Order: sequence, then structure tokens, then C-alpha cells
Amino acid sequence: MALLALPEKKRKRYAGGHDRRGQIPDRRSIAERPESIERRAHVGHWEGDSVIGAAHQHAIVTLVERKSGYAVVAKVHRKTSEQVSTAIIKRLTPPASRAKTITFDNGKEFASHKLIDQSLGQTTYFADTFASWQRGSNENYNGLLRQYIPKNRHLSTATDEELKIIEDRLNHRPRKRLGFKTPH
Repeated sequence: MALLALPEKKRKRYAGGHDRRGQIPDRRSIAERPESIERRAHVGHWEGDSVIGAAHQHAIVTLVERKSGYAVVAKVHRKTSEQVSTAIIKRLTPPASRAKTITFDNGKEFASHKLIDQSLGQTTYFADTFASWQRGSNENYNGLLRQYIPKNRHLSTATDEELKIIEDRLNHRPRKRLGFKTPH
């Protein structure tokens, strides 16, 4: 009677831990964020995300202030952490004294969050995975932005002037949660 050979047990590729590819180093969880931010009691707490164009070529970085709903947008040619962090710093520098926190999703484009923290003197938090509702203001704004820039549009055709017009229109649009006042 012949013995059957058992398959060899596969070794882990990385000894001593989980696969760390795609994880953001030194990320601060939304669970560490103070409860007062959730109540939208103070101005200065922002939510950030990126909107991708057709063929994943260009992106728009959107930042929304949680209490007022005021938003700023910036176009980046590539969704790298360097370009995204530079765009965020550039757009939030004028009201930097008012930027206290930013909450992002777990996209790799936000890996340079420490640079953003140091440049703006604020604190960055990251929402839980697959919990877009934790950044609801930003997700709502991205939906409004898609009324002007649909998903099938190549963002290479979007100009800075056009984005400024869209930003102004959305910041002057009355919101129900603000008692039909505008974020502006």
C-alpha cells in the first residue's frame, strides 16, 4: 500500500505579523477624535476625500467644514500623497487658524497626513474602513459636485476656473440643515 504525500504547509511571506501594504503609517482612528467634534459645535473641523475622474487619470480633492458646510476643492494631476497633501495645505492655508482637525477615509493619497498636520498645526483622523457615513458631510458634498462633474467625465478637461465657479455655486447654495442658509 502506497502512502500519499501530504502537501507542504506554505510559509508566511512576512514573518512576525500581518501584511502592512496599503496601511497608512501612524494613522489616528476616528475613535480617538473628541466627542465635541461629532456634535458640530465648533467651526474648524473638516472632512476630506478625493473624487476620481474617468480612466482614473486626474482627481479632485474636496474638503468640507463640518459645522458650516463650507467647502474647498483642488484639482491634482495624479492621486499621489505628495500632490494631495500639497493641494490640501495650499487650499487650507488662508483659513489655517480655523483648521483644527481633518477626517479622511483610508485612501493611500492621505498617507502624508503628518506633513499636513505640521503645516497647518492641526490633527488628522481617519474614518473606519467601509464607514463612509462617518464623513457624511464630505460624501454629501461629493454628490453635489457630481451634478456638475459626472463620473464619466475626464477631469483633465476641468479647469481651475471651472472648479472655482462650482465651488462658489455650492458654497452659496442654501442647505436644509443650516435652516436654508448658505455655507458661505
